[in-house]
Amino acid sequence: MKKIIIAIDGYSSCGKSTLANQLAKKLNYIFIDSGAMYRAITLYFLRNHIDWNKPNEVIKALPNIHLDFEYDTEKNQSHILLNEEDVSVLARDMLVSENVSAVSTIREVREFAVFQQQQMGKKKGIVMDGRDIGTTVFPNAALKIFVTADIAVRVERRFKEMAEKGMIASIEEVQNNLEMRDYIDSNREFSPLRKAEDARTLDNSLMTREEQLELALEWANKIINK
Repeated sequence: MKKIIIAIDGYSSCGKSTLANQLAKKLNYIFIDSGAMYRAITLYFLRNHIDWNKPNEVIKALPNIHLDFEYDTEKNQSHILLNEEDVSVLARDMLVSENVSAVSTIREVREFAVFQQQQMGKKKGIVMDGRDIGTTVFPNAALKIFVTADIAVRVERRFKEMAEKGMIASIEEVQNNLEMRDYIDSNREFSPLRKAEDARTLDNSLMTREEQLELALEWANKIINK
């Protein structure tokens, strides 16, 4: 059976990673969370007091960052490793969330991450989610899905996710953070968030996880078996 690349893009907290992870499991593909890569880079900058407004500091810091993914078979999820440290939870901290969009607008940062992402996709058989996967990372991906949801639904999902992880934030803070990230991601100069012309739209505002997975799996299987 042939293997393809599946690119899933969309706004923050619209369920991209959940869908990508579930789809990868069903197809026995590798799931790559590109957003986690930018979060890990942001965490490194914060920890090491890198001023990302100074290009020279960014360029000097990037070679010291090694990113990798490790699959947890017990929890059935991928963990992002920053220099061999599992930072999956730390990278979701509100301070990281407040700065990740700014860091991800930096050309050198995106080129650094995109190169690694493209290397991961050379053998195909991957599902990668992010904001520029179908437009920049894998413009020739066999299946591109653009996931979206109503802002109120996204705020509720993000608030619940943070609460379950013991991360404290108000509904207002969560909404402000999502709206800010939407604006920055959609208006950055280099590789902005946008729907690829040949991407399929999946609005999951009123869909369950099972329903959106069923639809995406149907799309994927039609292409794989064609």
